[in-house]
Amino acid sequence: MRFSYFEHDADVGVIGRGDTVEQAFQAAAQAVFAIMTNLDSVQPRDEMLIEFEEADPEFALVIWINLLLGKARESGMVFNDFHLQRNGQQWRARIKGEKWHDGLERGVEVKGATFTMLAVRQEKGIWIAQCVVDV
Repeated sequence: MRFSYFEHDADVGVIGRGDTVEQAFQAAAQAVFAIMTNLDSVQPRDEMLIEFEEADPEFALVIWINLLLGKARESGMVFNDFHLQRNGQQWRARIKGEKWHDGLERGVEVKGATFTMLAVRQEKGIWIAQCVVDV
């Protein structure tokens, strides 16, 4: 599972790669939160559960990232540990992180996932999940 991000005009794109679509989504989530802080500094102290339904994997990626960002804003937390399971169009996740505090370096705030450069595909046995996020 690997993640990266790239600049696209005034915004930033995230890319997650994994052996499964779920791992690619988890890596994309890590990329989003890596834009906001150093993930190695975040302690996975608190856990939350997220569930949603979506049959289309590309739409699911946008929903996934936007749900994570909404939970982060609502709870004042930053997340660094993601475990996602898919059963048909049902998606269930356990996410972990901690409340923002002075010891966490603040990077750029990510406002949301967009449909720009949106893709969920498999290439040479590796799943790739990518989109541009508003910062």
